[in-house]
Amino acid sequence: MIPSRRRALAALLTALAPPLAAAATPLPPRLEQVLHSQGIPPAAVSLVIRDLASGQTILELNPREPRSPASTIKVLTTYAALEALGPSYHWTTRAMTVGRLTDGRLDGDLVIQGGGDPYLTAERWWRFARELRNTGLKRIDGDVVIDRSLYALQEPDPDEFDGRGDRLYNVVPDALLVNFQAAEFHFIPDTNRVRVIVDPEPANLHLQSAVRVSDGACATSPRVITFTTYEDDPDRLGLAGRLSRHCPALVLRRAIMRAPDYAYGTFLTAWREQGGEFSGRLRLEALPPGSRELLGYESLSLAEVVRLLNKYSNNTMARMLLLTMATERYGAPATVQNGERALGEWLAAKGLEFPELVIDNGSGLSRRTRISADSLSRLLATAYRSRYFPELAASLPLGGQDGTLRRRFADLGPEARIRLKTGTLAGVAAVAGWVTGRSERPMAVVVFVNHPATEFGRGQAVIDTIVRWALDR
Repeated sequence: MIPSRRRALAALLTALAPPLAAAATPLPPRLEQVLHSQGIPPAAVSLVIRDLASGQTILELNPREPRSPASTIKVLTTYAALEALGPSYHWTTRAMTVGRLTDGRLDGDLVIQGGGDPYLTAERWWRFARELRNTGLKRIDGDVVIDRSLYALQEPDPDEFDGRGDRLYNVVPDALLVNFQAAEFHFIPDTNRVRVIVDPEPANLHLQSAVRVSDGACATSPRVITFTTYEDDPDRLGLAGRLSRHCPALVLRRAIMRAPDYAYGTFLTAWREQGGEFSGRLRLEALPPGSRELLGYESLSLAEVVRLLNKYSNNTMARMLLLTMATERYGAPATVQNGERALGEWLAAKGLEFPELVIDNGSGLSRRTRISADSLSRLLATAYRSRYFPELAASLPLGGQDGTLRRRFADLGPEARIRLKTGTLAGVAAVAGWVTGRSERPMAVVVFVNHPATEFGRGQAVIDTIVRWALDR
C-alpha cells in the first residue's frame, strides 16, 4: 500500500473509532477554579462520573491511579458482604452451661461464646442478660467463661494507626465486642469536686479520678481531661485534669479496657441489676466439650448492620464484616488475610479485576488501602444492577439529610438525589456513590483527593464542586 493510501486509511479508522474515555469531557472551568483556589494540583485528584444507563464516562481525571480511598472502601466491603452472605444474615451470641442447672442454680460455669456480632450495643447486651434470666437461670456458682475463638487472637494494637487507641474509631474487632468497648464519661463540676458518672459502668472497672474543680474560665475541650491505662492492671483507669465550676457537664466517649474484660464487666452489671447472682471470676477459654446451649441471641440482620455501618462510617463494623466473610468462606478462626482472599475471590466471580486493589482491613482506616477511581466506579455500576442494590443504596448517607452528609448539600433541598459514602483521613478526602442529575440521569460518582491537609475542608470544596456539577447534567 502506498504511503498516501495508508494515511487515508489511518485517518478513516481514526474518524470511525469511538472517542477515548479520557477525552470524555474537559475539566469544567469551575472545577479548575476551585482546584486553583484550594491549592490542589489536578495530579492529586482522581475522579470518574459514569452514566449508569449508557455506561459512558461523562467526566474523568486520573481514573486509573491507585489512591487512598479512606472510608469509601466500605462500599466494596458492604456490597461484597450483602452478595456473599445475603441481607438476612444474622450473627448469634450463645450462652452455654457446663454443669448441672437445677431450680435456677447453675452448679458450674456459664460460657458466653462470641459470634462476631458487629452491633452488640449496651442496650442489646442488657437484653441478652435479660433473656438469660428469662430462661430461669438466677445463680451462677462457677465462673463466667468467654469464648472468643471465632477470630484469630492477633491482639492488634489500637494505638497503631494514630496513637489514639482510646478513640472509638480505633476499636479493633473481637468475637465478643460489646458496645464497641465504649463508655460515656460525664464530668459534672460541683462546688468542691468534679463528679464522674460512667455509663455503662463495668462492674470490674477500677476508676481512679484525680479530676479537680477550678475557679478559672470554662474550657470544655476534651484535652482538659487525660485518661491513663495500665498494662499490669487492665481494669484500672486513671483520670486527671481540671474543670471549672462554671462549666456545664462535660461528656466524653472513650473505648476502655480490653474487649473480654469490658464484656464481662458490663454483663455482671446488667446481670446483677436484674437480680442475678454471681461470685466467681472471668476465664478466657474455648468452649469446653459437653457444653449445653441455654440461649442463642440473634443480632440485627446484615441489611440493618450495613445501613448503620455506612451511614455513620463505623470502622470496627466494617472490619468485622470482612472477618465474617473469612469465617463463612474458610472457617474459624478468622483472619484479615482470609477476609482479603474471600473478597478477592468474590470480585473474580463477578468478573471484576482490580489489579491495584489493596483492601487491608476493609474499613479504610489504613495507610495501605488502595484502589483506583475507575475500579470503584465499575463496582458501583455493577452494584446498580444487583438484586441487593436497594439495601446497599439505602445504607449510604443522603445529601443534606442524614449520616455523614447531614450538613452537606443541605441548601439543595430533599429533591437533590445524592447518596454518597464519604471518606476522610489525614491528607485524604473522598466520596463514592450515586447521584441523579436534573435530567433524571443516574450516575456513579467517585472522587479521591490525596494531598497534604486535604481533610481540612480543601478537599471537601473540590468534591462538592464536582457533585454539584454532576447534578446539573
